Amino acid sequence: MQTRRRNRLSTALDHMPDGPIADHTLRVTGKLPEGVQSRELYRDVVHIAWPGFVELILTQLASMVDLMMVGSIGGAEHTDWGAMALSAVGLTNQPKFLLMAAFIAMNTGVTAMVARYKGIGEREKANLVVRQGLLFTFVTTVILSVLGILFARPMIIFMGSTEETVTVWATQYLQIQLAGFLTMALTSTLTASLRGVGDSRSSMFYNLIANAVNVLFNYLLIYGHFGFPELGVAGASLATVIGQLVAFIIALTLILRGNGFLKLELRKGFRPDRKTLGDLLHIGLPTMVEQLLMRVGMVVFSITVASLGTIAFATHQVCMNIQALSFMTGQAFAISSTTLVGQSLGKKRPDMAQAYCSRAQRIGMGVAALLTVIFAFFGSAIVSLYNNDPQIVEMGGRIMLFVAFVQPFQASQFIVAGGLRGAGDTRATAVITMITMMIIRPILALVLVYATGLGIYGAWIAVAADQLTRTILVFARYKQGKWKQIRLKSEQH
Repeated sequence: MQTRRRNRLSTALDHMPDGPIADHTLRVTGKLPEGVQSRELYRDVVHIAWPGFVELILTQLASMVDLMMVGSIGGAEHTDWGAMALSAVGLTNQPKFLLMAAFIAMNTGVTAMVARYKGIGEREKANLVVRQGLLFTFVTTVILSVLGILFARPMIIFMGSTEETVTVWATQYLQIQLAGFLTMALTSTLTASLRGVGDSRSSMFYNLIANAVNVLFNYLLIYGHFGFPELGVAGASLATVIGQLVAFIIALTLILRGNGFLKLELRKGFRPDRKTLGDLLHIGLPTMVEQLLMRVGMVVFSITVASLGTIAFATHQVCMNIQALSFMTGQAFAISSTTLVGQSLGKKRPDMAQAYCSRAQRIGMGVAALLTVIFAFFGSAIVSLYNNDPQIVEMGGRIMLFVAFVQPFQASQFIVAGGLRGAGDTRATAVITMITMMIIRPILALVLVYATGLGIYGAWIAVAADQLTRTILVFARYKQGKWKQIRLKSEQH
């Protein structure tokens, strides 16, 4: 019974006949397909989203606890240590995400293709996609990990570190992260595969266990409790790697056993399959370009903020970490959007794809509204949990007003973009990201930070402008409806 429930395809979609529908339904009309009730669609969206929502929220809460522990290094006597530690961790974020771009992009293709094959019942092809995705992730991650470890210190200095203590701590943190890069990358590919068939509970299970392990080892390794060495910032990084290893072991065990549709069969090998890799690259390469361009823009943006000093950058890092909590809402419902759009198009039902995407967006907006109120009225209190330095708390409280403002726009564009990716329309999202993250955010930040003297507040005005512009462009692309007509090469006979 448990397996059947976990792998249940959406009831509304199951009862829809396969095959193309009338051309007029390809337009974005907002009208429900005949015989479909809105509550069925909401139920299907929530069925896939809620495990991912719980997983992502608790994962980010664990990350916040992680950063709070880092920010408390030195205690009340040495509050500057906490600010330096926060800055050290913050300096590693963009280099790490830049190196992650390759397998993040491939995972987009894995989810979209597995969802398509789930929609048309092609089990063997779906499992081939999983093996090819793991092969690509393994090769690229090994290469990138070695390069990243070798050049960790130069990357940290390039990111704007000027204090030797911060540079040393950040270099240690990044090198330890990259040493455990492979297990994290492979786990993310397995997670992308499971989400393609609508199984978001499995990833919730192993990621929550991993988060608990992470927090436990944070306590042991940051402060040196119960006979463990006191490693400070390096201990926080090692705790994260240990948690990721636990997640990988559990995820691998689950998919080796099989979940009813997906099963990793090692005896079938990992020999490259040109057609499958071609489809993965067709979907993934634009996303890779998107990720790379986004990270280039973020690097420029981060360097700009880092130049304002340790206190300003530590405050920025805290607020970015809190904002990441709100990302989880959009990402959870984007998972539903990606999965259900992909499955609907696999059944050649673009009308159902549209109906699902709009319902996911509405629910996400409701949650975003709640977060707007929380961040606007309790921003300073949340910031103080990371570090009680009066400068950080005051500055952070003001920045949280910007975080509150962007919530509705951020949630909407995450979810709608997730639907576009589920359809394989990744080139458009890559172009949109290039415009907003590589041009609008960094250039506007440079102008507002330096030319107008707004400092860190100018940087966050640039963040708000980025989110607003991206939302407008993503919705414009969605309204065109071209995403409904995209076909995979393997579907074209």
